[in-house]
Amino acid sequence: MNLMKTKTMSRRWFASRSAMAIGGAAMWTTPGLFAEELLKPTPSLTEGPFYPDRMPLDQDNDLIVIGDNTTPAVGDVTHLTGRVLTAAGSPVRNATIEIWQCDANAVYLHSRDSDGKKEQQDKNFQGFGRFETASDGGYRFRTIKPVPYPGRPAPHIHIKVKQGDKDLLTTQLLIRGHEGNQRDGVFRRVTDPAKRKLLVADFKPLKESKIGELACQFDVILGQTPADG
Repeated sequence: MNLMKTKTMSRRWFASRSAMAIGGAAMWTTPGLFAEELLKPTPSLTEGPFYPDRMPLDQDNDLIVIGDNTTPAVGDVTHLTGRVLTAAGSPVRNATIEIWQCDANAVYLHSRDSDGKKEQQDKNFQGFGRFETASDGGYRFRTIKPVPYPGRPAPHIHIKVKQGDKDLLTTQLLIRGHEGNQRDGVFRRVTDPAKRKLLVADFKPLKESKIGELACQFDVILGQTPADG
């Protein structure tokens, strides 16, 4: 089987697994909520020092397989899905959502981190990906379950949402109930328990998977979009 055919099969497999993770339209938040039922905006969190300074050639939404490689990244494969919505519940279409995180060996795709950890770094992990939201605001990524990083006991995935040349939100997604959350300096800066709940999500086993994949659903709620003025 040649590399091109392998890559095509990988993408088709990813799409089918993403559909399983999404689990149908019933999981989505209902748009067009009344004013008294406004969704609570996702709190912003620091971008951190390791937003990639050298972007990978492959920047798609599958962080497990790079280009035409046949060797996947190390880690617990996770299908991360959700929607980008306004506080009123309206979908934000054609927005760019980016994610980045350290690999399973706790190395970021950034020269200040990876240059000194070349032997430690998982060269098969893309480290960064982006996706343009669909008409319903939906997004999907295939990545790994985040792991702790030195100085950050709470495993996390960095998230940035853009529209055009404007950054709409920078935040982080953490694992609900992880023991490192309460010791994490960045997470502890969010002192409101209600806001903390908006930054965590469950990483659940994907029942249909025979290789132990996980699914995580996380909606990103924007407090204001360019259309709001």
